[in-house]
Amino acid sequence: MSTLAQSTVRTATPPSVKESNWFASNWGLLAAVAALVVILLLPTPAELPVAGHRMLAILAFAVIIWMTEAIDYAVSAIVIAALMAFLLGLAPNVANPKILLGTSGALGLAFSGFANTALVLVAAALFLAAAMTATGLDKRIALSILSRVGTETRHVVVGTILVGFVIALMVPSTTARVACLVPITLGIIAAYGVNKRGAFASMLMITTVQTASIWNVGIKTAAAQNMVAVGFIEKTFGKTITWLEWLIAAGPFAILMCIALYFVMTRMMPPEVAEVPGGREGIRKSLAELGRMKASEIKLLTLSLILIAFWATEGVLHKFDTSTTTITAVALMFMPGFGIMTWKEAQPKIPWGTIVLFGVGISLGTALLQTNAATWLADIVVAEFGLKNATVLFILGVMSLFLVVIHLGFASATALASAMIPIVIAVLKGVATPGINIIGMTMLLQFVVSFGFILVVNAPQNMVAYGTETFNARDFVRTGFVLTVIALVLVMVLGATYWHWLGYA
Repeated sequence: MSTLAQSTVRTATPPSVKESNWFASNWGLLAAVAALVVILLLPTPAELPVAGHRMLAILAFAVIIWMTEAIDYAVSAIVIAALMAFLLGLAPNVANPKILLGTSGALGLAFSGFANTALVLVAAALFLAAAMTATGLDKRIALSILSRVGTETRHVVVGTILVGFVIALMVPSTTARVACLVPITLGIIAAYGVNKRGAFASMLMITTVQTASIWNVGIKTAAAQNMVAVGFIEKTFGKTITWLEWLIAAGPFAILMCIALYFVMTRMMPPEVAEVPGGREGIRKSLAELGRMKASEIKLLTLSLILIAFWATEGVLHKFDTSTTTITAVALMFMPGFGIMTWKEAQPKIPWGTIVLFGVGISLGTALLQTNAATWLADIVVAEFGLKNATVLFILGVMSLFLVVIHLGFASATALASAMIPIVIAVLKGVATPGINIIGMTMLLQFVVSFGFILVVNAPQNMVAYGTETFNARDFVRTGFVLTVIALVLVMVLGATYWHWLGYA
């Protein structure tokens, strides 16, 4: 036997091993397909349209795909759209069961989310985040704030939380914010000269990422999942929630959570150093290396402050909605003469997959509502949990706990909102509680969708921070679990007091 042949015999992988590896790496996809087929083969309930039955099968497929991350999120969105086009296209029209919806009509429904104003806001926000990164303005703002805090470690923690809040106002993308803040946090750790895997480094990095998650709740434009909820509210009720209304409702919660975060992190992960001389100088040195503010930074800062002013005064001083003012700001950003960034510079910095997932996610939820699938599923939830005549506070508590538990299986709050908010709306419409504010309660439960505090895999920003190897997953879980319990208690307390006074709960 030749040397080549012998080598081939020695290195060839047996077919059974190849098959085993393929099944091991694609079990999530196989489980999703199996769930889709099984649900499709089940008899259609009498009170559920055929299209609704098929949408439940597609929902099961989507949830398993998103929970297992079997395929890329953007790819999953395209697959879901294709399934909707064929399965709904060959189903009777809900409005007129005597005719089929047709693949053309179904495809229109599958991409209806791309005509939603919430998608415009998400896309525009991603461009603003790209501009912040390209100009370095986000880094300058963060370092400027941190250079003014003391050298005591507790002051640095407060400074880190404050930076998270300010950047959340300026950069409407969670992953972009954390991607900006992580190198700065690493720089602070290096300036203090402490062990990268020590308690101080771990505490500071976890504080950085948890602050981002907290302000995802506090600020409407801080996270894409908020736009999912707003999009469904606009589609279902023809009303919206302004930036200021959201801040008034969620701001106190976020502030209280930031206070809780400070005490949880400093008590559960006490730093090995109390104060290190030279820490502030190290940050100032990094700031000095940025040099004087460039013209592009000044323009972007001015534009951002004006935009925040428009967001905050929507419905008070003017009638321009958040999406319109944001897309206008992005248009100005690209105009010749203004010159913050060119399209060629922006294009590679935009996560286009997020936009695709967002559009199809909105479409999925819209189809669940239009085919009565969400209503049918909601009726079961209402009956099983005894929500029909329950108090508003009981409904808020049960649904919040349900969302927290199911979030453990999701790696994207955007995907979670796309799958669950239509069902939440249907549940709230199905109860008989007098005077319940469905729009207000949907907003409050959307706050809970952003509770990705427990597992590293619960949010992309968690994974960005985890990649620095400054903390272990166990520390993230134990501190995150305490934060989640505090958050749920706050939801109930505010639901009984502040949110009740505002008329939301």
